[in-house]
Amino acid sequence: MSKLSIAVTKHDHIQGNPDAACSLVEYGDYECPACGEVQTIIKRLQAHFGSQMSFVFRNFPLREIHPWAQPAAEVAEFAGSRGRFWEMHDLLFENQESLDDGLFEALILKLDLSGSDLKRARSSDMTKKRIDADFAGGIRSGVNGTPSFFLNGERYDGPTDQESLAALMEQVLISDGD
Repeated sequence: MSKLSIAVTKHDHIQGNPDAACSLVEYGDYECPACGEVQTIIKRLQAHFGSQMSFVFRNFPLREIHPWAQPAAEVAEFAGSRGRFWEMHDLLFENQESLDDGLFEALILKLDLSGSDLKRARSSDMTKKRIDADFAGGIRSGVNGTPSFFLNGERYDGPTDQESLAALMEQVLISDGD
């Protein structure tokens, strides 16, 4: 089983308790249909496990097959630089079938962010460096597709339905309590 080669740090996008007993890391792509489907499951797991779980999202845009994945990741990272990552993350997945520059501009306005600042950020290396670092960390961790998950640093290649993920997390919590 592969291990997460880059540990979760305060520089990651972390939702929930950073010291939680269960840390779920996803390497994902905003244009990947399976990544879009699993977002609802992750939200349900977060509601169920509460402070016992943290969720980390790392960018792994599959540029060759998803032409809007990289630009979407850049928009998410720009929003993150303004403290709005998770809101943009959710909006991008909610609008996954409509990813294009027009949508990005509309979402930026919806979050009261600056379109001109976004253009400057996308033309600089600001957002690209973060995405490239996430991608490189994924490659070093054995990621070759999306979504790819790591639970407490261990690669999880099993089913990504809610019941399977919840059962695995329950096992982690039980063994953590021993």
